[in-house]
Amino acid sequence: MFGYWTGFDRDIFDQFERLRRELDGTFGERGGPLGIRSVAAGTYPAINVGASSRQVDVYVFAAGVAPGSLDISMQQNLLTVSGERSTAIPEGAQAYRRERFEGSFKRVVTLPDDVDPDKVDAAYRDGVLHVTVQRKEELQPRRIEVK
Repeated sequence: MFGYWTGFDRDIFDQFERLRRELDGTFGERGGPLGIRSVAAGTYPAINVGASSRQVDVYVFAAGVAPGSLDISMQQNLLTVSGERSTAIPEGAQAYRRERFEGSFKRVVTLPDDVDPDKVDAAYRDGVLHVTVQRKEELQPRRIEVK
């Protein structure tokens, strides 16, 4: 009984597979963003953002990018990271498969409103760009002593 497929069962699954292929052809195989602030799968470079009460940390995973080719700018609470990644193929060689992203890229990240655009530090190590943006001091929580 289990594992036995009738012609009717197979036909339904074949129809679902055909529908999936048509949707992939229409919308692309990667699919779209999963949330309002998400980006499509495969967007380069991948970014992680974390925050504490004192700063916001942005990690940009850009392996294979020369640190000097990165352009980082901050305008109000918008952090922009752009650059280019290229791979050199030796002359006379033929690439049979190229899955790694190549070309120019630009990512813009909206940070919280209380960041200080004048206090930004960036460091690149082992293919990861770490951008630290301090929060404005006047907006920092302060402890009030009771007398």
